[in-house]
Amino acid sequence: MTTLPASIDATVELLERGNYVADRALATTLFLALKLGRPLFLEGDAGVGKTEIAKVLSQTLGRKLVRLQCYEGLDVASAVYEWNYSAQMIEIRLAEAAGATDRKAVASNIFTDKFLIKRPLLQALEPDAAGAPVLLIDELDRTDEPFEAYLLEVLSDFQITIPELGTIKAPEPPIVIITSNRTREIHDALKRRCYYHWIGYPDADRELAILNRKVPGCSKALSAQVVAFVQSLRKQDLFKLPGVAETLDWAQALVQLDKLVLDPATVNDTLGILLKYQDDIAQIQGSEASKILEQVNTELAAARR
Repeated sequence: MTTLPASIDATVELLERGNYVADRALATTLFLALKLGRPLFLEGDAGVGKTEIAKVLSQTLGRKLVRLQCYEGLDVASAVYEWNYSAQMIEIRLAEAAGATDRKAVASNIFTDKFLIKRPLLQALEPDAAGAPVLLIDELDRTDEPFEAYLLEVLSDFQITIPELGTIKAPEPPIVIITSNRTREIHDALKRRCYYHWIGYPDADRELAILNRKVPGCSKALSAQVVAFVQSLRKQDLFKLPGVAETLDWAQALVQLDKLVLDPATVNDTLGILLKYQDDIAQIQGSEASKILEQVNTELAAARR
């Protein structure tokens, strides 16, 4: 288990060990969240690296990662706990077959930890020799408000009450990372309990640094072209702009195609890796892609002079 970083610079280094290139503002907010034991609420467009932060923290700190993937209709049974009803019924039948007549004794036997199915939120409160786990609550904006209200209670005291067992409290609060793609607004009451940071698209220099770390097999010339092309795409009026995840996917695909530099035909053939909607692909494919690539090559050539 690695100890928590003692400074902002140490936080930057911690993330870099996990190949995550963070700006100073993000490192500062993360350092304070870790230092003061507050949940970190990350918002931003899909593919900008919100979820990756929790994964990197788990890896570099040597902590278990507990992930709660949110979706519409998520309830307590799926997120917190539920009883193993089939196993309980078998236990009741076995007790009856053995001649047990004390209903209270049977009831007390079936409502024990043995029959409790622990879901992510309850798992995150359990003690661990490696230290408190990293709890990732991913895409909270996909859930509804009742679950958000329940989560508010959990994050206040890091405890969960199970009527049959009592209150279970974390001996050490987990490291909580909450992400949202902002498909809806999260209630202010929950945000107030967290430190907040918006992760936007990186500038060209930081995106190039990310690509060099994540796709080391990509040539220098190709990396520069890929980043410049994606940066130009983000200035277009598209339904869904490509995130860093798409940049990395595209670079990896180009490496597999043994490309050392971009050409118009390759761009057209691989646009589906960058853009996920047909209308966006149709808008860029062909002459517009060639125009962007020509502009990119001109700018890169001017920068080299």
